[in-house]
Amino acid sequence: MRAFHLCCAMFVLLSCAARAAEPAATRESTAAAAPDRRIAVTIDDLPWQRLGEKPVAGLPEWHARLMAQLRQADVPVVGFVNEGKLEVDGVVQPERLRMLRDWRDAGHELGNHTFGHVDLHEVGLPAFEENILKGERVLRPLLAEQGKAPRWFRHPYLRAGRTPADRAALTEFLATHGYRIAPVTVDNGEWVWAFAYANVLTQTASTDRDATLDRLRKGYVPYMLNKLDYYEQQSQALLGYALPQIWLMHANELNAVAFAGLIDGARRRGYTFVSLEEALRDPAYRRGEQGYDGRFGPSWLHRWAMAEKKPKTFYAGEPEVPKWVMDLAGVDGE
Repeated sequence: MRAFHLCCAMFVLLSCAARAAEPAATRESTAAAAPDRRIAVTIDDLPWQRLGEKPVAGLPEWHARLMAQLRQADVPVVGFVNEGKLEVDGVVQPERLRMLRDWRDAGHELGNHTFGHVDLHEVGLPAFEENILKGERVLRPLLAEQGKAPRWFRHPYLRAGRTPADRAALTEFLATHGYRIAPVTVDNGEWVWAFAYANVLTQTASTDRDATLDRLRKGYVPYMLNKLDYYEQQSQALLGYALPQIWLMHANELNAVAFAGLIDGARRRGYTFVSLEEALRDPAYRRGEQGYDGRFGPSWLHRWAMAEKKPKTFYAGEPEVPKWVMDLAGVDGE
């Protein structure tokens, strides 16, 4: 029996020695096999998507539900504010301002998304810059109450300029006012699902309505997770590794019921949630918005792919919003 234990001990020692002698490159390649699935969450159109002069029915309750989803998910979030949505007839509404305070007091960062969610490509650079400054008249003093200042900017529609000169001028303007651009790598049609959900909510309560809302909730999460898979593959194909991603969503009724479940689904796929600042430490983001001069707002990964003249086949396979969802949303595309 003693001999048997001695043999076991020798086997363990030899195994450890063999592992120690294994080339470092082999160990590193094994460790590198698992993708680095870090992701930062950003939520646009605060205080609420599609909020204008006309109030959203039950808005305080929906807002409370979204805040509860954020607490349950327990991830870092940067929320991007359209200050125009705080106003009715040019007057800031106290209940809408309280919504921003809730975000701030919950520990979420708040960034500038322009006052009126204006399109840079339509209004031009001077008017766009004016709208950025108009969009911090409430935000800046609100954050100053806690000794902070807004530092993130998100382009509405992700439209960042049609020429390199415009993009460079805007970047310089933002830096002068203390802002950094918040890119998006995981672009998606979440807003289409949310429009569909909000539209169905306005229907008279019925079994069919409840069934459709349930179908939308159940379809939304796998759609969004499939988008994560797609952009991870795009990152691997373009950069050779899994970039720390930046995810785009909005403050809306759908996320008020589905956000925590979506985050749980991403965690099950191996994602860890990091701050926007941490994600942007990756050197790939130094490329900025280069590569795209069109009128739309694609993922930054695809902008970089265009800069490298990738063929059309590179962009194939992106998950699409189903037609039945677009029909409910009343739109004809993402």
